[in-house]
Amino acid sequence: MSVLTTPEKPAIPTYSLLQNSSIGSSMIEVREASENCGVFKLDPAFLLPHRKDYYLFVLVKKGNNRHWVDFTPYTIKPDTFYFTVPQQVHLKEHAGQMEGFMASFTDEFLQLEENRTLKQLPIIQNPAGAHELLLTTDDVNFIEDVMRKMVAEFNADGTWRNQMLTSWLRVLVIYLSRLYAEQFSESCLTLSYCLLKSFQEFIGKHYDTLHEVADYANLLNLTPGYLNDVIKQQSGKTAITHIHERLIVEAKRRLLHTELSVKQIADELGFDDAAYFNRFFKRIAGTPPAGYREQIREMYS
Repeated sequence: MSVLTTPEKPAIPTYSLLQNSSIGSSMIEVREASENCGVFKLDPAFLLPHRKDYYLFVLVKKGNNRHWVDFTPYTIKPDTFYFTVPQQVHLKEHAGQMEGFMASFTDEFLQLEENRTLKQLPIIQNPAGAHELLLTTDDVNFIEDVMRKMVAEFNADGTWRNQMLTSWLRVLVIYLSRLYAEQFSESCLTLSYCLLKSFQEFIGKHYDTLHEVADYANLLNLTPGYLNDVIKQQSGKTAITHIHERLIVEAKRRLLHTELSVKQIADELGFDDAAYFNRFFKRIAGTPPAGYREQIREMYS
């Protein structure tokens, strides 16, 4: 199972768009790979488990690379769209050639006043934890046309370049969200639904320090009872279940992809007592952390 672990670097590294950018500081980067433009060159660091702190959209035209997102393996297929959101754990099994289009953008881009509504769209929230979208011929043609226009703007460095890039990226995100909603039965946006998304976003930022519903209710200026009622009505799960599930996902990521001890993982996730963390993990996952590590590595070896 050595392909999934990095014993020399027990922590899972996180890469920013700036580190991976060919032009320096940027909130958006767009690239094309083809016979004329060359193929994507993969950073060797991406062959080890890692996270990205930016959103990544990829339209694959040719290629058959195999990679992992969290606990799921994917073999990329032509004319398929792949996407990831920040903090998922990625692993490329090999750096084979691929042709297509790639757009990367940061959360900072989504925080701009004119882009904040995009933050609530399904392809960005990704409640299903999905990674690929199936495309019709019409979908492929539309997405390729938009991304080709984005590449042209990105490389031209002309007047109103950023505004044009932003406009085309909005079109792409909205179009992909429509496909996401069709393929993953996404709910209609309501105030209660937006509260659920805000709650989940706060969990994503604070899961390692805040473990109680009251903590998140305070961040949202709500009572714990009201928050729990809305979350349960929208998702079918209690607020504390969402908190616990995120902790379990993060624990499983570290158990699979690092050589951190169970105590070290407990410390990283904000548990003062490793024994309590063991009981907590076993109660929800059905097996102790050490047992899960052995099972998951045997399954994916």
